[in-house]
Amino acid sequence: MAMLTFSMLAQDRVGKKMLLGLFSLLLGSAVFAQDGGGDLAAETALIAVTRDSPSDQQILDRISSIYEQLEQFAGIEVNVAAGVVTVGGGVSNEAQAERALSLAGRVEGVVTVEDRIERVRDVQGNVAPLVDQFKEDFRQWIRALPLFLLALGVFIAISLSGHLIANWATLWRRVTRNPFLIEIVTQVIRVVAIILGLVVALNLLGATTLMGTILGGAGVIGLAIGFAVRDTMENYISSIMLSIRQPFRANEHVVINEYEGRVIRLTSRATVLMTLDGNHLRVPNATVFKAVILNYSRNPERRFQFELGVDADDDPLAAMETGLLAIRKLDFILKSPKPDAVINAVGDSNILITFAGWVDQEQSDFNKARSLAIRSAKIALEENGFTLPEPIYRLRFDQQALGLIDTIGAKGPSDTVSPESEQRRDSRRRGSSTSVSLENAAENDIAPDEHIENIVNSERSKSVETDLLDSDRPIE
Repeated sequence: MAMLTFSMLAQDRVGKKMLLGLFSLLLGSAVFAQDGGGDLAAETALIAVTRDSPSDQQILDRISSIYEQLEQFAGIEVNVAAGVVTVGGGVSNEAQAERALSLAGRVEGVVTVEDRIERVRDVQGNVAPLVDQFKEDFRQWIRALPLFLLALGVFIAISLSGHLIANWATLWRRVTRNPFLIEIVTQVIRVVAIILGLVVALNLLGATTLMGTILGGAGVIGLAIGFAVRDTMENYISSIMLSIRQPFRANEHVVINEYEGRVIRLTSRATVLMTLDGNHLRVPNATVFKAVILNYSRNPERRFQFELGVDADDDPLAAMETGLLAIRKLDFILKSPKPDAVINAVGDSNILITFAGWVDQEQSDFNKARSLAIRSAKIALEENGFTLPEPIYRLRFDQQALGLIDTIGAKGPSDTVSPESEQRRDSRRRGSSTSVSLENAAENDIAPDEHIENIVNSERSKSVETDLLDSDRPIE
């Protein structure tokens, strides 16, 4: 239908004129839109046109009456034409100019506001408002001073009450005897009291918004600090758990992972050990809490073992009985549990036998007792005809080396070993030259070495550092 109408209009003269006018109108609209006419159309579309719109005079009177009520706008001049308000004159600063333009734009019937205001920036006009504001703030502080003093008094009273409760030593000793836990609880009470006093004081002052800001900022800061001191916090928490669990006592011989020594003390940061070489060793509590702990002092009875090899042609059961008989004769070997022996392995030229026995560490030194047991078993085996084989090496000689050996042998037996020398060697091997029997071996000094233990006791008596080990608490 549209194409048919277009063709009919184009066939007569009138239609041609109408068609030409339509093209001209479309072309002019496009050019007008490119020149910014579209923006103007959009701007004017927001202006309502009604019969009861205020007149220019009414708008002028309304704006002038508003400016007359404000002293800083005394120098402003206003002109209104077709709803467009032109504001001129002078003000002291940019803030006053922006406020004047904003007030004019809010009046009903105003289409737009033109800024013709001059920023004078005189000294009196800029300083006087600050002085007035300072005077007003000072008067406000004077009026709020009693309330501020009341809030300060409440804050001090609550904080002081928390401090007194935290220092009530008798109460906390009844709750727990752990000094580390007492210190933690008292510190928490002090912090809670300060926060509670601050909250109550801010509520009295009506500064709830400030209180929320402070608490939010404290939470963010606390989270950041927590990430920064993560390892320190882990060590601190481990100290709390160790003080509760009590995994060892003072002066006990322990092995913590690869660290060995006697326990001097447990502090809030580390476990202090005295190594068997007499050196101080501090192990962080975070490591101790997660470590595998071996305690040699908890059970006084301790088992030792050692291996001896006999010739493959010897009877291993007879060798086991001979070695056990020698070990049982030692006074420091416990009768119960009794010593035992097992065949550990059969080698190419020997049989390995493992001997084991028990000693009381409170009466005997473990290493000394084990050494004497090894010596007694070895001498007993040798004296009863058992051979403790030595390493065997197979040597291969070429013809030249064999000829050299024959030449040396032809010179005479001057370099051969005499029977007397061989006998003396056997005597030294059996230990007869020392004239120490099995009974005398048991009488040697096997008392525990208390040197390190005495050093630890001396360290504990002189130290002023808090020790978290409590002998009255149950041990884990």
